[in-house]
Amino acid sequence: MKLFAYTDGASRGNPGRGASGYLILDASHKALAHNAFADGVCTNNVAEYKAIIAALRKALNLGCDHIVLSSDSKLAINQLSGNYKVKDKTLKQLNSEAKTLLARFAKRELLNVPRENRHVSEVDRELNELLDAEEKKAALQTKL
Repeated sequence: MKLFAYTDGASRGNPGRGASGYLILDASHKALAHNAFADGVCTNNVAEYKAIIAALRKALNLGCDHIVLSSDSKLAINQLSGNYKVKDKTLKQLNSEAKTLLARFAKRELLNVPRENRHVSEVDRELNELLDAEEKKAALQTKL
C-alpha cells in the first residue's frame, strides 16, 4: 500500500520549546492519520527528525510498503538521502533510527517540499497551536 506522509517540526527558540507532527494520506489523498506532539526543549532539526520518525512508524503500523515522505526540512531530507553528512551527535542517532525505519519499506521516496505545501502547512498550523497552548500553560504555572 502506498501512503503519503507530510511532516514538520518546530522549535520556539533554537533550542526551545519544540513540537513535531505528521499527516498521512492514502493514494486517494484521504487522511488516514495525523498527530502533533510536544517534544520538550529541542532544536528545530531534532523536532523535524522526530516528526519523520513518528510518521514512518505510523505508516508501518498502517501496513504501508511504499512511503512518499515529504518534509520542508532540506537538512533532514538531504541527510536521509545521503546527500549531506550528519555531524551532530543527536542528529546522527535520529538519522540512524529514521534510516532503519525507511529500510523496512519496499519503496521509499523522500521529497523536500516548501512549507507552503498545503499538507505541510496544515501540520505546521497544528504545531503552532500546540506550542501556543504549551506557552499559555507554562505562563499559568508561573503565576501560581
